Amino acid sequence: MARLRALCTITPVLPGAELIEQGIADLARGAVTIESLLVSIGAPRLRALHWDLPATLPNAEERLYAMLYASHEDGAHSRYNALVRRLVSFQRAAACAR
Repeated sequence: MARLRALCTITPVLPGAELIEQGIADLARGAVTIESLLVSIGAPRLRALHWDLPATLPNAEERLYAMLYASHEDGAHSRYNALVRRLVSFQRAAACAR
């Protein structure tokens, strides 16, 4: 976890870093949030990049969409896609920064 925290504080300029950092903190607290679900979706790739993550949430894709639909209804699909794009951008930038 210390390595992860160090990487997050060293590279806050990565696209979506604030979402990932918040998601990791939320996972560590056991909170189900948009950010923790997003990190859960991206966990396999983040772990492949040697990030130590807390336990992730099951069915994250469906749960994230349901959470977005509850607050955005018709805009849920666009919001979901935008969040996933930010996650992918973060993962790609983190891979390049290694």
